[in-house]
Amino acid sequence: MAGFNKVVSSYDDAMSGLENGMTVIAGGFGLCGIPEGLIGQIKKMGTTGLTVVSNNCGVDGFGLGLLLEDKQIAKMVSSYVGENALFEKQLLDGELEVELTPQGTLAEKMRAGGAGIPAFYTATGYGTPVGEGKEVKEFNGRPYILEHAITGDFAIVKAWKADTFGNCVYRHTAQNFNPMAATAGKITVVEAEEIVEPGELNPSEIHTPGIYVNRVIKGTFEKRIERRVVSKETV
Repeated sequence: MAGFNKVVSSYDDAMSGLENGMTVIAGGFGLCGIPEGLIGQIKKMGTTGLTVVSNNCGVDGFGLGLLLEDKQIAKMVSSYVGENALFEKQLLDGELEVELTPQGTLAEKMRAGGAGIPAFYTATGYGTPVGEGKEVKEFNGRPYILEHAITGDFAIVKAWKADTFGNCVYRHTAQNFNPMAATAGKITVVEAEEIVEPGELNPSEIHTPGIYVNRVIKGTFEKRIERRVVSKETV
């Protein structure tokens, strides 16, 4: 990696600097648009005590669920955790701290962190356990709770295409949390299906500008379907 060229050739280089106890923000929704290889590298590194911020924690044996196998995650900040039996067990056994956050609030926490906004007010969660202990303020007669932004030591995201300068394009629903996550990391690592030369991406189609990206690596993806449902009816 030299100059504006942010491409690295190995996963060791991609995740260099990740240490125990750090916070990792991960893009993806379910198993869609997740940085599979970067997650696998964290598993390989054996880094522990991690706080992981992501919509969910994968499934048993895949995605972020891999990091539960050796108890690498100490705290999970997410909005949905219903597809992972090991997650449930560690939570109930007191081995995993979980901070459940409404999905839109979680996305805004990442976006605000990337934009340098320390906190924001939202009506979502007021009067529920989500709002307990949080500052409340009224605007136009409606109560809102104060939510703090999120930033991470690392952000790991998955792109459809990236150029060597780190400009990224996400494909369809795989965009999900990735653009917000990409802005919120001190070190942002992009795993892309395809890496192209500068100028090959249409500027009007770029979702994440390269200014937010520190490293880019070419990945291969299984793109597993989270839950396959096939009709039993015959036509």
